[in-house]
Amino acid sequence: MDPPNDFEALAKAISGFGVDEDSMILILGKWHPEQLGSFRKRTPQFFLEDERLFERLDDNQIAYFTKEFLRFKNAVVQWTMHPWERDARLAHEAVTKGPQAYGLLIEIACTRSSEELLGARKAYQSLFNQSIEDVASRIQCIERKLLVALVSSFRYEGAQVNDSTARSEARTLGVAIKMSNKKNLIEDDNIVRMLTIRSRLHLKAMVKFYKEIHGRDISEDLESVMSLKETIQCLCNPQTYFSKVLIDALKDDADDDMKEALTRVIVTRNNVDMKEIIEEFDKQYGVPLSRKIEEVALGNYKDFLVSLIDRIKEKPIEIPIM
Repeated sequence: MDPPNDFEALAKAISGFGVDEDSMILILGKWHPEQLGSFRKRTPQFFLEDERLFERLDDNQIAYFTKEFLRFKNAVVQWTMHPWERDARLAHEAVTKGPQAYGLLIEIACTRSSEELLGARKAYQSLFNQSIEDVASRIQCIERKLLVALVSSFRYEGAQVNDSTARSEARTLGVAIKMSNKKNLIEDDNIVRMLTIRSRLHLKAMVKFYKEIHGRDISEDLESVMSLKETIQCLCNPQTYFSKVLIDALKDDADDDMKEALTRVIVTRNNVDMKEIIEEFDKQYGVPLSRKIEEVALGNYKDFLVSLIDRIKEKPIEIPIM
């Protein structure tokens, strides 16, 4: 490549979702100080020049580069962890970040089996010397009651469903939604109880009866209470939920939390239901997930995620023995 093209290629290699390590090595490995100086002058989006004509890398760009270089490392580290440790660390990250990350607690509590959630709770105690239930109980937000109940739950996972109870609770939920202008749904003990102790099959039946009784999907009536909507989505239709999380992560305007979800979903669901998520993603958005990742992500990070997806399509999943 000639220098101008090298400058453009290098800027592209460090300006995406992850970094293109091969291009960086190819270009930077042959550059001399003069070419590095020319690159700094040609990329004011990265380098600032003060009144003394001193060129320095912008602090925000340093933070950005660090984050993008770490994506591949973080994906590999998450992949090699025991699932219980991984979930415990993700839960700790969620409570540390605050309200904008509490949806991650809902995701973990509602998409893991009872045994998996119990394992994550044990791992949390080992790693952080306190219980996730205790930490959740100190959260200062309106969702505290729901979050504590979700992370503390141990759901029945058998096949038996009482249709009469499910229908009755669908009616109860409808009444509560109509009265939500007087009492916030998230503070309704009956709603929290139903969503945190009932089995997934029971809740699926309740959602079906809700539509029969009220003539619309329950998700439409919970648009204003996102935590409850996400709870029901994660419990009753996790593949659709995860497909939406993935497409949001791959959008041009995705923020940092959205982007981090790309690694999280592909890693945590890979030995669970990733095949169904891939199929749902293709159905919902009309493009294979691996192709979308190849269009957006860069370098080793891209290659690693695509390899995790390809392994799902190439051979049956072998569930590891815990």
